[in-house]
Amino acid sequence: MMMMMVVMMMMMRVGSGATSGALALVLVRRCLLLGPLGLRSAGAQDGNGCGHTLLTPHSGTLSSKNYPGTYPNHTMCCWRLQAPAGTSLLLAFGDVDLEPSEHCAHSSLLLTDTQTGTAYGPYCRNSIPSAPLLVTNSSTVTVLFNTTSHRSGRGILLSYATSQHPDLVSCLVRGTHYTQEHISVYCPAGCKDIHGDIWGNPSQGYRDTSVLCKAAVHAGVIADELGGQVTLSREKGITLYESAFANGLRSKRGSLSEKRLVFHKACDNVLEVVAFNASSWWHEVDVLGQDRAWVAERAALSTTGHSWAAEPGAKAAWLELDLGTRRNVTGIITKGSSEQHNYYVTSYHVSSSRDRKNWRPYRGSSGQEDKVFEGNADSQGEVSNAFIPPIVARYIRVTPQSWHQSVALKVALVGCQLARVRAPRPNVPSVSKEVLEPTSRPDSCTPISGIALDPEKAGSTLLAMLLIGGFVLLCSCLLLLAFLCYKKRKSAAELNCGITKGYPKLESSQVCSLQSLPAPSLSSFPMAPTPGDLSQTHLPEYAEPDLVQVSPSSQTGPCTFKPLLEEGYTLPLVLSHYDIPGKHHEYAEPLPPEPEYAMPFSEPEPLGMHRSTCSIAGPAGCSLVQYQTPALRPGELPAGVEQTGSPCSEGSCAWPGRCPLAHVYHEAL
Repeated sequence: MMMMMVVMMMMMRVGSGATSGALALVLVRRCLLLGPLGLRSAGAQDGNGCGHTLLTPHSGTLSSKNYPGTYPNHTMCCWRLQAPAGTSLLLAFGDVDLEPSEHCAHSSLLLTDTQTGTAYGPYCRNSIPSAPLLVTNSSTVTVLFNTTSHRSGRGILLSYATSQHPDLVSCLVRGTHYTQEHISVYCPAGCKDIHGDIWGNPSQGYRDTSVLCKAAVHAGVIADELGGQVTLSREKGITLYESAFANGLRSKRGSLSEKRLVFHKACDNVLEVVAFNASSWWHEVDVLGQDRAWVAERAALSTTGHSWAAEPGAKAAWLELDLGTRRNVTGIITKGSSEQHNYYVTSYHVSSSRDRKNWRPYRGSSGQEDKVFEGNADSQGEVSNAFIPPIVARYIRVTPQSWHQSVALKVALVGCQLARVRAPRPNVPSVSKEVLEPTSRPDSCTPISGIALDPEKAGSTLLAMLLIGGFVLLCSCLLLLAFLCYKKRKSAAELNCGITKGYPKLESSQVCSLQSLPAPSLSSFPMAPTPGDLSQTHLPEYAEPDLVQVSPSSQTGPCTFKPLLEEGYTLPLVLSHYDIPGKHHEYAEPLPPEPEYAMPFSEPEPLGMHRSTCSIAGPAGCSLVQYQTPALRPGELPAGVEQTGSPCSEGSCAWPGRCPLAHVYHEAL
């Protein structure tokens, strides 16, 4: 009844007068008549023209017979694709190469939707699909491939997936079909046995001319019987790509390419094996009488020399690996005996256990039969196999099924630590934590709205905050104490010290010696000797400028000039009639310039010549100014000074108005 309804809908759609419509109707009838032969279940096929086919509920691949060779004459194949309820089907046309004919009468591809009565096609070489991806609105699609007499043509290759994977690609897509650096596509199931070459290996990457989905199977990113999402990068190519055997595929050795394909696989680290155990081991005695022990510890892949080997003639030999704790195991790497021996395992089973008592065989994605892994083809090369889905266990046991000459094996496991499980907590964002056993937590802590609190980390966080706060407070107190000491010391120096630099040491009540200054190496200009002054040392060639001399018997007087701030001197306490607030400036303006009579005093004087030191009184209240002048002739006075008739002693003249503080002036040399 259902078949008649479909036929009626197709007749109404194509019309009775159209040649192509009549041909399509005939093909539909032939395909529908195959229903009782095996197309009642989802993902079924029937006919003598069917090639490689792998149909799953979520994705699959189908091809004509002998693809990519010439398809045979007078054949037909019908596939029925069924997606889960609530989804629709997407079809990717990988290749449609059928001998051209009018209205595709000789060879054709026709797709029909039995739910809505929609037909797509017929297609052949001169009538190819307009887009590489066909989006349907149905969860059931019938694919009919029909041929008559022809001379050429590769046939067809199609892939499908559900509407949940709009980035579906064909099994024939290569890395050179993309230009972006990062790629994310969905590979259908069944691409492993499709014709196409790959160059490289999982560790190096693959040449960009490699078939993308087939390389993903070789790298262990997806399982061929499931398909899946693939993420990879197109990186800079390398000089040489080495071949490898992995997951039932042999890659080729390839030359330099501009780009290479690198697949992203997060859990892919070599796991540490704590201990090895075996059903038996071979104690060999060679022809020279030397002993060689093929013990279980020799099964580590990193060991040099011979491997583990079971006792010859032993049945049901096995090798056990202890990981110490449960791990997420995603793959296994096997190798033969060594270079000197030609022993290796060609196929094996894998089982796992968590307690070493109950063992569970690995069955892969099918879950029906124990999976047989393809082993080595020689004693030197390494072979990789992926566990999809991964194994979560502590103990892994390898049971050889077939071998060459003797059971000998080296093994390494690939994977990572267990993924952390998020423990849900009410009203608090969950914190990542590994949960091995169900645990319960008291509900005594009330979370604060808007603040994520972790009870296990709250104590350590609070302690860290207290330590940091205490350290900051201690540093602040030390800085404040240092600042107060500096201010106190500076105030005491300003009240008790005078200014001195380069002058002979005076009494502590009159001057404060600056210890930070270097020892004085220059002396002031010579002055008139005072009573009790016994310092008659030889004067250097140059003197330090701006020096102040204070008489021991006199009171400290005001300075005429303000010392420079950068010199770092401290001013003495000045007590004089100038210290009236608001009346006078703190320092008086410089004296008017005097005639330039100063001469370098340290130059050697000719015989018969000598210098005279005169004390010239300035305006009233000013300090005496001493100049080094040439010796005056008898009867001469300095310019600008009237003769007072006062007697002069040899080498010096005295004028009234002597002040207690004398300031030394000199001219720059």
